[in-house]
Amino acid sequence: MESREQSNRQLRRAPCNSSVERRHAASPSVIVIGGGFAGIAAARALHDASFQVVLLESRDRIGGRVHTDYSFGFPVDLGASWLHGVCKENPLAPVIGRLGLPLYRTSGDNSVLYDHDLESYALFDMDGHQVPQDLVKNVGETFESILKETDILRQESSEDMSISRAISIVFERRPEFRLEGLAHNVLQWYLCRMEGWFAADADTISLKSWDQASFLEELLPGGHGLMVRGYLPVINTLAKGLDIRLKHRVTKIMRRYNGVKVTVEDGRTFFADAAVVAVPLGVLKSNSIKFEPRLPEWKEAAIAELGVGIENKIILHFKNVFWPNVEFLGVVAETSYGCSYFLNLHKATSHSVLVYMPAGQLARDIEKMSDEAAANFAFIQLKKILPDASTPIHYLVSHWGTDVNSLGSYSYDAVGKPHDLYEHLRIPVDNLFFAGEATSVDYPGSVHGAYSTGLMAAEDCRMRVLERYGELDLFQPVMGEDTPVSIPLLISRM
Repeated sequence: MESREQSNRQLRRAPCNSSVERRHAASPSVIVIGGGFAGIAAARALHDASFQVVLLESRDRIGGRVHTDYSFGFPVDLGASWLHGVCKENPLAPVIGRLGLPLYRTSGDNSVLYDHDLESYALFDMDGHQVPQDLVKNVGETFESILKETDILRQESSEDMSISRAISIVFERRPEFRLEGLAHNVLQWYLCRMEGWFAADADTISLKSWDQASFLEELLPGGHGLMVRGYLPVINTLAKGLDIRLKHRVTKIMRRYNGVKVTVEDGRTFFADAAVVAVPLGVLKSNSIKFEPRLPEWKEAAIAELGVGIENKIILHFKNVFWPNVEFLGVVAETSYGCSYFLNLHKATSHSVLVYMPAGQLARDIEKMSDEAAANFAFIQLKKILPDASTPIHYLVSHWGTDVNSLGSYSYDAVGKPHDLYEHLRIPVDNLFFAGEATSVDYPGSVHGAYSTGLMAAEDCRMRVLERYGELDLFQPVMGEDTPVSIPLLISRM
């Protein structure tokens, strides 16, 4: 075992280089762990600030839970695909705008629940009969009234509870909100869509915190925009010129007062002044990365207590379009588990593609299936509402819950856990800095949340390291401060 003094000499001698390829470096050095949006953003900012940066990514690609697939002959996002808040206040909008990438607006408001306006839904019962649009709208308004009643309930109660339990209490207090028959099934569909927002079941989502981000800061204006050409052009642009090591799965992070030592799966080691940890919450929960010394108890508690949900995509490519010209096709049922929905990509991209999007327990159950069985399951749901549906010619299936590189889709507030766990996860520990959507207090679960925390971690890291080097310039602008603002091009809804 190496002595502390030997370790310290190594850390000073070989910043950001493996034990095989060490070289002297005059500039500060950082290791970024994780090549998703947060990690790439942090690496980009630190590289542009003249730091030596090495990014270690466990996959054979960059992007993390952003994954644009081209196997159909055109781009399709298997992971994140929306920009939530198409406006200059969104930190990611200038990047998308400068690239000239179009967005398809799917919602004109700032709703925390609806990324599509109500008139863009076509809902069907299990017999393939379309639900009248007036009923869809009326039930949607009833659902919003129910949520307002749950807000009153949480103000009255000192104890947290699940959204599911809160809705049950509202029904007891306000029986007029109870719906029967088809209306009840439509209400379950709205609950299903809410579960999709959090990638979790209603009986695990916190009443006190489910909309906490919108209370801390107003939701970004501009509505929701679908990335027509996928997110890959953005991540590739941010990654240009960076030293990225793919298939480098980190297994151990050792920190000392003057540096970090990072070990990857094959035993190679990397040394630097500091590290930015930008791996998914699910990976941190799995303890597949060992921290030496251990992280503080408050940091471990944040990792353990934050919720991480699952939402997957089963993408069906057809030869021809045979469905209504709406943005969402829905199947209503007696329970939210039995409901489902399809995103119509043809409306935004002109490609004959439907995307089935199961979340929560349904997503976990489907992940146990083979890809073929999962695609067939989605097609069976489609046949329930469109009996004449033609067989898909291609399909793609995501596995965010069982993928060892993600172990979940995105974070959410679990019952009984405080919202400030996101802040606890973000706070640095010595020369370790943390980034990712699960460290975003205001915008958890979003791409722009991940991106902004990458920039925050990079700035914190830059200040801390330069402070130690005695090179801190108080008059240097904060990274990104003088970036010109450009808003992405929006394609009008048709």
